[in-house]
Amino acid sequence: MPHWKDIVVSPDAPLEEAISRIDASGIQVALVLSADGRLEGMLTDGDIRRAILRGQNLRTPTKEVMNPKPTAVLALTPREEMLALMRRQVFHHLPLIDESGRVVGLATLDEFIGAVERPNWVVLMAGGLGTRLHPLTEDCPKPLLSVGGKPILETILQSFAEQGFKHIFLSVNYKAEMIRNYFGTGEKWGVQVHYLHEGSRLGTAGALSLLPQAPTTPLIVMNGDLLTRANFDGLLKFHAEHGAAATMAVREYDFQVPYGVVNLDKHRITSIEEKPVHRFFVNAGIYVLSPDVLGRLPAKSFFDMPTLFEQLIGARETTVAYPLREYWLDVGRLEEYERAQREWSGGDND
Repeated sequence: MPHWKDIVVSPDAPLEEAISRIDASGIQVALVLSADGRLEGMLTDGDIRRAILRGQNLRTPTKEVMNPKPTAVLALTPREEMLALMRRQVFHHLPLIDESGRVVGLATLDEFIGAVERPNWVVLMAGGLGTRLHPLTEDCPKPLLSVGGKPILETILQSFAEQGFKHIFLSVNYKAEMIRNYFGTGEKWGVQVHYLHEGSRLGTAGALSLLPQAPTTPLIVMNGDLLTRANFDGLLKFHAEHGAAATMAVREYDFQVPYGVVNLDKHRITSIEEKPVHRFFVNAGIYVLSPDVLGRLPAKSFFDMPTLFEQLIGARETTVAYPLREYWLDVGRLEEYERAQREWSGGDND
């Protein structure tokens, strides 16, 4: 169990150091303390993602990103009062201070009430043909290809199970029986597995029209060929905080032009940029959809997730991007599959 001192950083520490401590601890928060141990601020996973969206880099001082006015309580506060405050304010972490204002501990909601079972359904898209991975997928569906000693889809399912998600739907098509035979009802992993069988390929959004009924809570949808250490609770919180109809996880992608770029105003040279780097956000294949969005899907017709987002944007619905900073790899081509074999079993993939 990580100790709270493992997540302490100074206000001037670069964001990169704070992220490293958060990732190593698994607590998803850093305590920003002065030299004498007083609470200067708190840095959450959400603070980091918002900083990424603003374009701040890993050298940014933590004090420019943190919450400078976090709530803290005396360490002698009764446990039931702490729990009531955390529930009322929707806090997952509560710094504990002594009478002189120095931090002496950290209360967490999980310690008080244990791991929470999530009511949200999860749909994993596992019906693709995997043509880019031929010949590996000629006799085996892509989600059952082994990485780190187990099928990719099993790794994904276990990650959701460990984070409290118990209702898993697998959308299947190509070699569906192999997937059904492997996962069965999901009892082995402590989850309930249900199957959405695509008679014909329906796309990443169209398959959702096969759900037996509309969910009552936001739905997580994820491609079945991704390896990631994403925190799905954080993704759901981000979706709720922004009042979104749909949330798309995105990754930063850098492209460096291998030449000096000449900027022109007609024939006049205005500037020269030597091998500039352009940064983009790309679709990471993980989504959260509010229940009413599913009513927009055509019944049993091919419909991709980008098309759904385009329709929502056109209808002025709130669609937001969730920057995914954890390890992520799309195992869609042979080179990525080979890379996954090198990286995933190593343990430290951030």
